[in-house]
Formats: sequence, structure tokens, C-alpha cells
Amino acid sequence: QVYLEESGGGLVQAGDSLRLSCVATGRTFSNYPMAWFRQAPGKAREFVAVATWSAGDTYYADSVKGRFTISRDGAKNAVYLQMNSLQSEDTAVYYCAARGSTSVANWYVTRTYDYWGQGTQVTVSS
Repeated sequence: QVYLEESGGGLVQAGDSLRLSCVATGRTFSNYPMAWFRQAPGKAREFVAVATWSAGDTYYADSVKGRFTISRDGAKNAVYLQMNSLQSEDTAVYYCAARGSTSVANWYVTRTYDYWGQGTQVTVSS
């Protein structure tokens, strides 16, 4: 059974940093795109960042460029999200996602991802 588990969320003040982790079990995703999405209460799930593969390209939503960094560790079958200069607008449940193929098309579209974690809460207070 494929399982993605996020960790690292919490309550922080504006300007602080957090590092989210996602570890996958059940299959290897080293050559498949892995991404982070987030969803705030009352809003649709939105794209945050994607890494196409362990040594591949990365892409970010405009709202987090320059503040967030996504990285991969193929040996650990994991993906990370370093979040700096957090703002109240970043408050959301953050989800790890992975594709079941090597396709990198439409990397920002939620429905193109095959596997999802349960999410980890990030709350940024002023």
C-alpha cells in the first residue's frame, strides 16, 4: 500500500521558518514528480512547489517564490519544503503529493497527482 506521511507543521510567528518533510512508502518515487499543495479553510487546494525528480527542475507558485525551497532525497524516498519568512497568508494544511509516472506536464494541476498524504497543519500568527 502506498502511503505518504507529512510532518513538521506547527504554530509559528510571522517571519519564522518551518521545514516540512514527506516520506513515502509502498513504492519508489525517485524518478517521479513530487509536489507540495496547501489548502486554507474555505479555499480550494492550491499548488505550492514541485520537484520533477531527485536531480530535476523545481517550480514554485508566485506567492512563495524566494521564500520556500523544495528538495528531494531519492535514497530516503522523501521530499522536503523549507519555508522561510512565513506570513499569515501561508496558514493552511500542507499536503505532499506524488505522481505514478514520469510525466512532468501540468505539474501545477491537483488532479494530475496520484498519491496524497493526510496533510500537516501550518499556522502563522502575528
